[in-house]
Amino acid sequence: MWHAMIDTLASWLLPLRCRVCTQAGVEGMDLCAACLQVARANTQACPQCALPLALDNGGTACGRCLRRPLPLQACHASWLYGAPMDALVQRYKFQQDLAAGAVLVAMMLRHPPDWLAGQVLVPVPLHRQRLAQRGFDQAREMTRLLARATGLPRCEALQRITNTGPQTRLDERQRRRNLRGAFVSCGSVPASVVLVDDVMTTGATLAAA
Repeated sequence: MWHAMIDTLASWLLPLRCRVCTQAGVEGMDLCAACLQVARANTQACPQCALPLALDNGGTACGRCLRRPLPLQACHASWLYGAPMDALVQRYKFQQDLAAGAVLVAMMLRHPPDWLAGQVLVPVPLHRQRLAQRGFDQAREMTRLLARATGLPRCEALQRITNTGPQTRLDERQRRRNLRGAFVSCGSVPASVVLVDDVMTTGATLAAA
């Protein structure tokens, strides 16, 4: 009840403004109609790695997953990394724009996977050194918002014990090697969980987690 009252008061006092271009927000989000229109949903993707496919393959795994499957039962990425999602991610991660993170969560929930119901949400954590530099853990904050919006439980079941550093310039094999042994489980881990992260490129981080 208190969350609903705070949200109502905030929407009255602070009109929605696009976190990308500052135009008026639409559909209850700080995202304008123009930015929402150019966002590209990842509707045609491999069900095991979520990478986009040029052609619809009827829900079967892509060639890469058939050769080297990820250790995941399924993977879902709601949107392709392009305008305006890339700008939202950059603002969220590197400018500590928590409102941009709220838009990302709202956009994720516009195209949720059909297997989300009944799951436990687990964030893919930052290393403590990266957390100290950034000031907040983006995946943990997104998981908190997702849990609040869906009613699903969340669990801090992972700890990152290796500070792997940025991986943007590494290829897939280098990323896998860089992340080997980077995570350990902590506490009681549910039998089935949904790992939550902001961006997926090769899937190496999710595989290591």
